[in-house]
Amino acid sequence: MNFSFTEEQDYFRKMLKEFAKEELLPHYTKWDREEITPRHLWKKLGELGVNGLRIPVEYDGSGADCVTTGIAAEEIGRGDFNLTYAVMLNALIGEIINNHAREELKKEWLPKIASGEKIVGIAITEPSAGTDAGGIKTTAVHKGNVYVLNGEKSGISVATCGDAFVIFVKTEPELGNRGISAFIVPANLPGVECRGYKDMGNIPISRGSIYLNDVEVPEEYMIGLQNKGFSQVMNGFDLSRLLIGLQCVGAASQSIDETIEHVKVRHSFNKPLATYQGVSFPIVTHYTQLELVKWQAYRGLWLRDQGLNHSKESASVKWLGPKYSVDAIHECLLLNGHYAYTKEMPLEQRLRDVIGLEIGDGTAQANMMVIAKDIIGKEFRSY
Repeated sequence: MNFSFTEEQDYFRKMLKEFAKEELLPHYTKWDREEITPRHLWKKLGELGVNGLRIPVEYDGSGADCVTTGIAAEEIGRGDFNLTYAVMLNALIGEIINNHAREELKKEWLPKIASGEKIVGIAITEPSAGTDAGGIKTTAVHKGNVYVLNGEKSGISVATCGDAFVIFVKTEPELGNRGISAFIVPANLPGVECRGYKDMGNIPISRGSIYLNDVEVPEEYMIGLQNKGFSQVMNGFDLSRLLIGLQCVGAASQSIDETIEHVKVRHSFNKPLATYQGVSFPIVTHYTQLELVKWQAYRGLWLRDQGLNHSKESASVKWLGPKYSVDAIHECLLLNGHYAYTKEMPLEQRLRDVIGLEIGDGTAQANMMVIAKDIIGKEFRSY
């Protein structure tokens, strides 16, 4: 067993750590306050090779392995939690397009995603279909050389700033989960309408709903085979859930590092706060929990790189990563006192941002179901 990173991975981590500290962290709260998606930073991440980590070199990507992609999620998460979507979303979408789309679509979209020129979202969730992704009602009807899409997608990241979306629809509704297909749908097509939400957190991610009203999509924009979309996205979730765990751990670890510095210099009753067990023990507890999640995440990414099953590892990271990170950031907010409850410090925003990923990409309960099916087997039934 070898728990060390390669020399190249260590260099990549150090480079991203410095970038996150110097260029991302000082402006993290700015984009939230101004309700701006910093597209210039998506392009900057493109220059660093971060956007295209899971995109092959022949499409201007980095062609990196999953472990390296996890390093990016963790380190960018330390500097700007919301910009880590450029790692997580692009890895998920890059894999889907590269593994299943026509060559023409790969050449058209993958280089633009890798460079940060285009922001692409993924649209599965609907008002009546969240955890039950197979329950989507949006339809695509084949007419001539186009598919006509109708329906509503909700809770979609980059909804109001995305240039296109990988949208999952029912092409044969009578088949249930086996009748789902995927299309890449440019946001500027006639009949596509995007409306944003007033969210608690993740403001720069521009979450919202996408309305599809008789949207005509060329048949060559279908990704993969008709009715094979469900299996495509389920496999992709195993990657994105691991990256989400590291994204959350990065934000929480940064909060702990900042808090450790605070409790060393802040005095109470003539002693540093750090000398009190009521302060140091909670920090130790959260540090330990985050370390456990982090290494389970890297193990899951290593398994994916080896072509081995990693669904239960991915589900455990997605279940506990956001939960432990929310708990840690909350504790850090309390240990920093009343100033941390203001918008002068980044802790309150990190708490709001990370809570969103206790929901997205599968709730805790949904991920427990995945683990139960894996370790219990066919005897497990969910009702």
